[in-house]
Amino acid sequence: MAVLVLDRRHQPLMPCSEKRARLLLERGRARVHRMVPFTIRLVDRLQADSVLQPLRLKRDPGSRITGIALVREKETGNASTGETVHPIPGMDGSWRWSVRSRNCAVPTKSRAALCACATRRTD
Repeated sequence: MAVLVLDRRHQPLMPCSEKRARLLLERGRARVHRMVPFTIRLVDRLQADSVLQPLRLKRDPGSRITGIALVREKETGNASTGETVHPIPGMDGSWRWSVRSRNCAVPTKSRAALCACATRRTD
């Protein structure tokens, strides 16, 4: 889970991990700015001195609650072919075949056993 980070002048910086935030707080380099959402404020850094990456704010649909998520822009394009290169393996749709092959790999006996248990009468 990411921890939101602010600089000395309350300007947003890149989020960091919980472990890094804990270390910054222990070493006195940061203060707790807000509890919900948990945000720290660095005491020795300005936004002008930091390297920022492009971020997007996206919807995160859950089973009960819809939340928000910060997503780093990492997709790059191949100039020669014009295709989008996906940095995460399997995001091009090839994962569907692996899931399909795993479903077909279930032995026949266990399928029959599952069906027999489900249709068994208890009189």
